[in-house]
Amino acid sequence: MKGYLVLSTGETFEGEWIGTEADVYGEVVFFTGMTGYQEVITDPSFKGQIVVFTYPLIGNYGVNDIDNESLQPQVSGVIMSECNSSGFHYESKSSFQDNCQQSSIPMLTGVDTRAVVKRIRELGDMGAILTTDLSRVNFEQYEPIENLNLVKEVSTQEIVTYGEGDSHVVLLDFGFKKSIVDTLLKYDCKVTVVPYDTTYETIAGLKPDGILLSNGPGNPKQMATQLHDIKKLAMDYPTFGICLGHQLLALAFGADTEKLRFGHRGANQPVQDLYSKRVYMTSQNHSYVVKDASLQGTGLIARYKNINDGSVEGLIHTELPVASVQFHPEAHPGPSDSEEIFSVFITEMSSKRREKAYA
Repeated sequence: MKGYLVLSTGETFEGEWIGTEADVYGEVVFFTGMTGYQEVITDPSFKGQIVVFTYPLIGNYGVNDIDNESLQPQVSGVIMSECNSSGFHYESKSSFQDNCQQSSIPMLTGVDTRAVVKRIRELGDMGAILTTDLSRVNFEQYEPIENLNLVKEVSTQEIVTYGEGDSHVVLLDFGFKKSIVDTLLKYDCKVTVVPYDTTYETIAGLKPDGILLSNGPGNPKQMATQLHDIKKLAMDYPTFGICLGHQLLALAFGADTEKLRFGHRGANQPVQDLYSKRVYMTSQNHSYVVKDASLQGTGLIARYKNINDGSVEGLIHTELPVASVQFHPEAHPGPSDSEEIFSVFITEMSSKRREKAYA
C-alpha cells in the first residue's frame, strides 16, 4: 500500500509501506554508512528516531544472530530507496524486511531519499510522521524528542555482570551497545552493567576499578539529576565516556552542550587526535555536541576534533584519569581505527589498582 513521510514543515514524501498499518512519530535523521543496517536499527541511541538510509540498496546481506546491539530493534521506523526482500549471506537467518515486520517497525521504500536528506541538511533533524493516511497527521499530539527521557526506556532494570577479567568496569547503562561490552571482555575486563540512575554508593559497593559511561539516546540535559553522581564517580575512579557518556561527563564538570543541525550518523567521520595529529575514520551516531568554548575552567580540554566541522570529538581531564570520545571506538558498524583508545582506559585502571595495592 502507499505510505507517506510527513515532515514537521508539512512536506510529504510518498513511498511503498511495508509492515503493520499505524501512525508513527519520531525525529527523522539520516545514516550514511553503506553497511551496518542491522546494528543501526538495534542501537539504543536511535530510540525515538526514524532513520533514512542514504545508501540506495538496503538488506542485501540479510540479518544474522550476532550483530544485534540490543535485544530488539530500537528505531521508530526506516526509510529506504530500495530494500532487498530476501538478502544473501552465509550467516543470514532472515531478511531485513521480515526482521522489521516481526518487530513492528514500519518500512517505507521507493522514497526519493536524496530529496529527504537534502531537506534535513538544509533545515536540520526534525519531527516527522510515518502514515498511510494523510488525513490523520497531527503533530500537536506528539512531544518533541528532545523533551523526552528516552534513556529511561532503554536502560537495564537490573545489575548484570559479564566476564571474569582482571579489571572490573562498572558500565552505567544509558542505552549501551553490546559491542562495547564485547570489546571490554576482549581486553580481559569483568563488566558490571548497572541502571542509569544507580547511586554512587551502590556503584562504590561493587568495588570497580573504573567507570564507563555508555552511549544512549536523546538530549543529555534530560539527565541533569545524574550529573552530581557522575562527577563524584569521575573524581574517585578512572572514567571513560562514549557518545552520550562523553556529553554527560562534560556537563557534570560544568561545560555545556548544544544540538547540531543534522548530527553525525555514519561510519566514515574523520576525527583528528590533536596530540598525535593522527586521523581516525570513526563510527558515529549523535545529535548533540560539547561546546568548545564552555570547557574553560572545567579541567577538561579537547583531545579530538571533527575534521569536517571542527566540533569537539573527545576530552581529557588535565589532572584526573578521565577521558571521553564522541565517536564509537568499538566501531559496530564501521572501521576499527580507534579501538586502541580502550587500551588507555585499561592501563589507567591497572595503574590505579597498583597504587591502591601499595598504599
